[in-house]
Amino acid sequence: MKTFANWMIVMFMGLFWIFRVVVAYMAGNGKTFFITPIDLTTEIVLLFVTLICMVLVIKRVLFGGILYLLSYGGYFGLSVFNAFKPMLEGEPFNMSMGFNTFISALAIILAIVVLIDLLADKTKKPANKDTEWFYANKDFDRQMDDRADKNNYRTL
Repeated sequence: MKTFANWMIVMFMGLFWIFRVVVAYMAGNGKTFFITPIDLTTEIVLLFVTLICMVLVIKRVLFGGILYLLSYGGYFGLSVFNAFKPMLEGEPFNMSMGFNTFISALAIILAIVVLIDLLADKTKKPANKDTEWFYANKDFDRQMDDRADKNNYRTL
């Protein structure tokens, strides 16, 4: 984890995972909730896959981001496609599917952002090797004499 953006993306992954745990718990107990899982069994498997992906993303492994995008794209992408399919056939959009479609689209966007963040680490400019020899070399540090004045004479 190198930047604040990396931490925020992992935090959003964790918050979305907790939200999906609540959705799966409510659906498993038969309670009503404003979001319903597409398939409860697949949802539970996806929760465990997401935990593995979060660990890999924290370690900045590119495979974790690819797996996260493929799993979320396959699960939530089908939901988004099924929600917009009636619109393509000429039927009006049903608002009962609105929350599920919004959350599914948000999950796909989050997975894309995670993959872009991991890919951005691989494309960053390497360190400047031209001046590294000077700053990394202790031979060029200023040597102090034992007679030197070590006071800094700072004024408040």
